[in-house]
Amino acid sequence: MEQRPGAGARARYWFDTTLARGTSALVGWLVLVCLAVVVPASAALVWTSGHAPATLSGKVAAIWHLTGETMRLGGTTGSPARVALSVLLALVALVYVSTLVGLITTGLTERLIALRRGRSKLLERGHVVVLGWSEQVFTVVGELVAAGANQRRSAVAILADRDKTAMEESLQSKVGPTGRTRLICRSGPSADPAVLALTSPATADSVIVLPPDASRSDADVVKALLALRATGRGGDVTVPVVAAVRDSGYLLAARLAAGSRGVVLESDTVTARLIAQAARRPGLSLVHRDLLDFAGDEFYPAAHPSLAGREFGEALLSYGNASAVGLIRGGVPWLNPPARTVLEPDDQLLVIAADDDTAELADCAPLVDERSVAGPRPPDTRPERLLVLGWNRRAPLVLREWGRNAPPGSVADVVADEDEATVRAACDGGDSGDRGDGGGGDDGGDWTCVALRGDTTRPETLAGLDLGSYDSVIVLGQEPRAGEPPEEPDTRTLVTLLVLRHLEQRTGRELPVVTELTDDGNRPLAPLGPGADVIISGKLIGLLMAQISQNHHLAAVFDELFSAGGTQLHLRSAADYVVTGHETSFATVVAAARDRGECAIGYRSRAEARRAPGYGLRLNPPKADRRRWSEGDEVVVVAGEGRRGAVRSGGLPLPRRTPRG
Repeated sequence: MEQRPGAGARARYWFDTTLARGTSALVGWLVLVCLAVVVPASAALVWTSGHAPATLSGKVAAIWHLTGETMRLGGTTGSPARVALSVLLALVALVYVSTLVGLITTGLTERLIALRRGRSKLLERGHVVVLGWSEQVFTVVGELVAAGANQRRSAVAILADRDKTAMEESLQSKVGPTGRTRLICRSGPSADPAVLALTSPATADSVIVLPPDASRSDADVVKALLALRATGRGGDVTVPVVAAVRDSGYLLAARLAAGSRGVVLESDTVTARLIAQAARRPGLSLVHRDLLDFAGDEFYPAAHPSLAGREFGEALLSYGNASAVGLIRGGVPWLNPPARTVLEPDDQLLVIAADDDTAELADCAPLVDERSVAGPRPPDTRPERLLVLGWNRRAPLVLREWGRNAPPGSVADVVADEDEATVRAACDGGDSGDRGDGGGGDDGGDWTCVALRGDTTRPETLAGLDLGSYDSVIVLGQEPRAGEPPEEPDTRTLVTLLVLRHLEQRTGRELPVVTELTDDGNRPLAPLGPGADVIISGKLIGLLMAQISQNHHLAAVFDELFSAGGTQLHLRSAADYVVTGHETSFATVVAAARDRGECAIGYRSRAEARRAPGYGLRLNPPKADRRRWSEGDEVVVVAGEGRRGAVRSGGLPLPRRTPRG
C-alpha cells in the first residue's frame, strides 16, 4: 500500500506550488513574512517602552506607526481612508525607488559586462595594434613593452577572438610587469571591420597581424588585412602593417591586402633558412635573437658628416662602441658594401649599437695589430653529411635551403615516421637516395637525399645509425596528424634529444645538433650538448615582427639578412682572422674581416658556450677589448653567401617608397 506523504511534505509542496504562480505570489509571501516579523517585534517594543500609551487603542496605533516606519508604509493614523491613502503613497514611492535602483543596477551591470567582453572603443593615438592570438603574441607584446620602457606613455592594443579576461591573465603571467606600457585587450574577430575599428587602427603607429597557431589559417591573416583596408580611408591601409603567413601560396594575396606600407613575412621560409644556416654553424640563432630583441644591441642609422669622402673600410674602425655593417644611400640600405666605397655627404651609416644615440666616433686604427692577423686558409669543400630526425611542413624548405650551399657529393639522411614517398617528393632540391641517377637538383649542388623510415624516439632507431659520420644533426618537431590524439608538440622532440644525448655520451662524440622547439618554456628542459643550438619556431618571427613595427625602415635590412642569397650573418672560426693562442684587440679582428670583404660584429667564446644566458656570445664589443683567442672561438660577421652566390629569391618584401612632397 502506498504511503501517504507527511504534513511537512504536503506543506512544502503547497509552498512550492504557490511560488510557481509568479511575481504576485512572491510579493505576497514577502509581505506576509515581513509582517510576521515586524508586527510582533513592534508590539514588543511598544509594550516594553516606558512611554507607551495607557489605552489599548493608543498602543495599537503606536504599533501601526512603528510598523509603517519600518516597512516604509507611512504609518499615518486616523480614518481608514487616511490610512489607505498613506499606504498608497508609500507603495508608489517604494515602486519608484525600486524601479530606479533596478534600472541603475541593470545599466551598470550591462556596462560592466560590455567592458568585460572588451567591446568598447579605444581613444588612443600612437599605440600599436596586435591582431590575432598565438604563442607569438607573448614575444611580440614583451618586445613592445621593452621598446616602450623609455617612453613617457605607450599602449599596446590586442584584438583576438578570445575572452578578454583570459587574455589579460595570460599576458600578465607570461609577459610580467609592463612598466609604463598599458596593455588593452579587446575581444572579437579581427576580420570584422566593425570590431577592428574598436582598436582605432587609423591613429595607431603600426599594426601587427599574427599568424594563427593552426597551420592552415593563413586565410585568416588575409581576411584581417582586408578588414584593415575596409577601416581605412579610401579603402586602403593607411598605417604601417607587419604580417606573417606560413604558406607561400598566400604570400601574394597578403601583400596585396597589406598595401604599399605593409611588410609580409614568410614565417616558415625564414624559420627554415635559420635552421639550415644553424646546421652548419650551431649558435647562429643566438646572434639573430640578440640582434632582434630590444634588450641587446640593434640596427640604427647614424649620421656623421665628418666621415663623408672617406672609404667604408675606414668607417669600420671609426667607432669605438658601435659596429658599422653598411650604409643607407637614397633611403635604401646597403649591407657590407665594398671597403673602397666612398661615403657621400647624404649617406648614413648603418651601425649596430646599444641605442640610436650612443654611436660615438673614435679612431680605432692604432689598435690594430697587423702581426696577429691570420693568413688565408683554403676553403673547406669536402662533402657534408646531414642527419634530419623528424618531419613537419618546414622539412622540405629546410632541405632545400641546406642544399643551396651543399658541396658536391653531400648527403642528407632523413629519418622520420613518415611515408618515404612523401619524403622523396619533398627532396626535389637534391637527388632521392633510391633513384641513384647522380644528377643535381635545381636549388643547389649535387647532393643526395636518403629517406629512412623509423621512430626517432626509439633508441634502436638512432643506435642503428652511424652518428659519428654526420657533420650536423637537425631535430624537427612532428606536427599532429589527423585522427591522432593531440600531443604537446615538443614532447617527441625532447624524447629524441634525450636518446641522442645518451648516444653522444656513449660514443664520446659531441654532435652539432640544431633543434626546433615550439615553446620557449621547453628550452631549459632540452638535454643539449655544448655544440647544440635551439631554434624556437615562431619566437624569432615574433621578434622580427616587433622590430619592424618599431623600425619600419629596417624591413629592407632584414630582407637582405634573411634572404636565400646575398649578405647574411655567419659564424666563422676565429683562426680565419687572427692567430690563435695570442692576445689581441677586437679591432684587429675587424681589420682582418675587412680585408676579407666582411664586417665583424662580435664573437662567441668556446669556453663559455655552456653558460646561460649568453652562451658565450658577445655582440658589438668595444674595439679596444683584448682577449686571448682560442681555436674553438668563432667570429660573427656580416658577409656574402658562404660557398656560392645563389640566385636571390627574396625573403621579406622590400618596402615601397612614395616620393616626398
